[in-house]
Amino acid sequence: MALALATVGGMIALWPQGDAAPLTFSPILKSENKYSGEIISAESFECRRFRTRRCQRVELEVTSGPDAGRREKQQINLGPGSPGYSAGNGVELLNEVPREALEDGADSEYLILDFDRRSPLLWLTVAFAALVILFGRLRGGLSLLGLVVSLLIIVFFVIPAILHDSPPLPVALVGSLAVMLTTIPLAHGFGPKSMAAMAGIAVSLALIVALAVIFADVAHLNGLSSEETSILAYNNTGLNFQSLLIAGMVIGSLGVLDDVTVSQASTVLALRAANPQLRFAEHFRRAIDVGRDHVSATVNTLVLAYAGTSLTTLLVFGSGHIAFLDAVNYEVIAGVIVATLVGSIGLICAVPITTALSALLAERISAEELAADPHLGHSH
Repeated sequence: MALALATVGGMIALWPQGDAAPLTFSPILKSENKYSGEIISAESFECRRFRTRRCQRVELEVTSGPDAGRREKQQINLGPGSPGYSAGNGVELLNEVPREALEDGADSEYLILDFDRRSPLLWLTVAFAALVILFGRLRGGLSLLGLVVSLLIIVFFVIPAILHDSPPLPVALVGSLAVMLTTIPLAHGFGPKSMAAMAGIAVSLALIVALAVIFADVAHLNGLSSEETSILAYNNTGLNFQSLLIAGMVIGSLGVLDDVTVSQASTVLALRAANPQLRFAEHFRRAIDVGRDHVSATVNTLVLAYAGTSLTTLLVFGSGHIAFLDAVNYEVIAGVIVATLVGSIGLICAVPITTALSALLAERISAEELAADPHLGHSH
C-alpha cells in the first residue's frame, strides 16, 4: 500500500503541465506533410548516379489528401540494399512544396518517402493478440490489457514528463512502478504471489538504479551516442542525457524482472501450500534451486536481446578494422555493455531478494489461504 501511494504521489508531482517546448524537425518527419499513395507500376533499369547504379521509373497514385486520385510518374534512385518498389506497394508521400505557398491552379509534386508499413503491422498485432487470447484465455486477455496499460503509461506519462523537463530517471522509476502495480495484479490477481513479486521488483529496481548511476558515472557515459539524442540535444539543451540513458536501462529491465519475480514468488508459495511444515530456510533453499535454472536462461535472453537491437552497430565494429578493446571503448558499445551487465546483476539479485521476501510472507499465511488462492501456481 505504501509503495502504491508513493507511486501515485510521484506521478502527481511529475505529471506534465502545459505545453512542451516544440522540437525542430526536418519537414520529412512532420505528419502534416505526409500523404498516402500506391505504386501503380514500376520498371527497373541501370543508371549511373551518386553511390548507385540502379534506378526505377514508377507511376504512383495519391490516395489521401487534397490531391487524392492524382497520378504521377517519377524516376527513383535506389540506394545500396534497397529492394525497390513493386506494383501494389503502399507508400508514404511528401508534398515537396507546402500547399499554402502554391498559387491558385499551380501544380504540386510528391516525393516518395518510404513504404507504408501500417497495414502489415496492424495484421501482425491482430495475430499476436488472437494467439495470446487463444492460448491464455482470460489470463491472456488480462495480460494484453496489462500490455496496453504499460504502453499508455509510457506514452502519456513517461515521454511527456521528460519532454516537459522533468528529470528522466525519477520519471522512469515512477513510471516503471506504475506499470508494475497495474500489470502484475491484472495478470496474477491481488494475492500473496503478486504482493511478493511486486516487493521483489521494487527492491531490485532500486539496486539497478544504484548500479546504473554509479557505472554510468564511472564509465563517463553521456548518453549522446545516437542520432536521436543529437536531435533532442539540438532542441533541448537542458535535458540530462546521462539520466535519460539510465532511465532506459531501468525501463528495459522491468519486463525480465516481472517474469523472474513472479516465478520465484509462485514457487515459494506453492512449496508452502504443498508442505505447511517447511520453515524459512527450507523454503529459501528449495526455491533458489528453481531460481538458478531460471536465471541461467533469462540472463542469456537479456544479453541476446541487447545484442540483437545493436546488431548493425556490432557489424561496423566487428569489420576487422577496429580492435576489440578499442571498439568496447566507444560509448555506443560501452552503453550497451553497461545496460546489459547492470540489468543482469539486478536480475540475478532479484531471485534471492524475491525468494526471501516470499518465504517471509509465506510463513504469515495459512496453508488454507494459499490453497484457496486461484492464482497460485508457477508462472513464466
